[in-house]
Amino acid sequence: MSQPGGEAPPEDARRLGARTATLLVVASMIGTGVFASSGLLFADLRSVPAVLLAWAVGGLLAVTGALSYAELVAALPKNGGEYHLLTYVYHPAVGFASGLVSFVVGFAAPIAASALAFGDYLRAAAPELAEAMGYPPLLKSLAPAAEAPPVAFETLAALGLVGVMSALHAGKVGAGRATQDLLTGFKVLLIVGFLVAGVVAGALDPVRLSYAERPLLDASLSPAFAIALVYVTFSYSGWNAATYVAGELDRPARSLPVALIAGTAIVTALYLGLNLVFLGGAPHDAIAGRVEVGHVAATHLFGEGAGRALSAIIAGGLVSTVGALIMTGTRVLDAMGRDHGPISFLARRARDDGPRVAVAMLAVSAAAMVLSSSFEVLLGYIGFTLSIFAALTVLGVIVLRVREPDLTRPYRAWGYPVTPLVFVGLMIWMIAFSTLEDPVVGLAGGATIGTALALYLVVRRWR
Repeated sequence: MSQPGGEAPPEDARRLGARTATLLVVASMIGTGVFASSGLLFADLRSVPAVLLAWAVGGLLAVTGALSYAELVAALPKNGGEYHLLTYVYHPAVGFASGLVSFVVGFAAPIAASALAFGDYLRAAAPELAEAMGYPPLLKSLAPAAEAPPVAFETLAALGLVGVMSALHAGKVGAGRATQDLLTGFKVLLIVGFLVAGVVAGALDPVRLSYAERPLLDASLSPAFAIALVYVTFSYSGWNAATYVAGELDRPARSLPVALIAGTAIVTALYLGLNLVFLGGAPHDAIAGRVEVGHVAATHLFGEGAGRALSAIIAGGLVSTVGALIMTGTRVLDAMGRDHGPISFLARRARDDGPRVAVAMLAVSAAAMVLSSSFEVLLGYIGFTLSIFAALTVLGVIVLRVREPDLTRPYRAWGYPVTPLVFVGLMIWMIAFSTLEDPVVGLAGGATIGTALALYLVVRRWR
């Protein structure tokens, strides 16, 4: 069977090594979710151990998913992520639907959410600057105040971040790679520094960390726990980031498993550490229902100045996250353009540059979401919809083992078949319970997938 994704880039275009791929996974995963979800989870579950369990289960999902994806992408190392893999394993219609859903739900929406969070944390770090720049005179001169509401500082900051990072990744691949590596390394060092400082300051309070208004078993088997896993899944999304640039990796059969497994393990450890500090460093009433739980914990541990400093750190980290999402998301459109003639313009790129048309489309889509949505609205929709295609992809490990036992597999998933079955089983449980609890999310996700399948038929007929 021929592999999808069009012709792979020439060998001299494989400019990304295992280090960059690993850091890409780390940068894609560490975004808004870990700094904005735990207060919401605690408000619903009313149990700190249950919240920590949700993050641990999310880590288990990510690790088992990474182990499974590593087998698939090492055997089929081309750009496109789930689009490429699902086309090969199942049918081009499934891959096409996944590609469009990845574009809208997996990249444009998270870019918008991360950029909006960047604006929120930048305001918390520098409220005086935000107040001064909230409605620039230039914009005010272009739109009469009576006809246009004030432009929020968060919105301006979000749009600026999307524009700058899109321009960076539309240019030379080497420059984008180096900048991405530097930003991600800086983010990880700052998070580790915060964790060490929090532990020294006494954040691991056993009384706060053991607080529970309901038994752990009762909380973990409740529909609220399934909803919590949807939020946590969004926070862990990005563990598969290296699969989207597989066609540009040096020695992909070796680099991909290393990047997926090492990157996911690093982030899982950081997430658990951050939540121990967040939940143990502040009173429960102070964090319940709060989005900016990191700021709250830092303020209680170190004072208002430290809260501002942490907000600045998070804002800086989100720059890396947006860049990683742009870098990976545009490769999906690039691969789809090479496979489908009517949309071949998506694959246009100079020899050493990124896919400029795809970058521009992703930037415009993300900017539109910045102007029309909020982080809270996007959160459940993203986690639910992406979970469906992630489960199908991991199931593909079993499908190919049965259908193509002689396929060259440079890496085989550790613990097969338990590893993919654990991932798929947990995903099905989460999707089913969250749909029963909130049918609107299921309807929205189903409508998105149905629209993508309809567009596939249009493109096929056009071609």
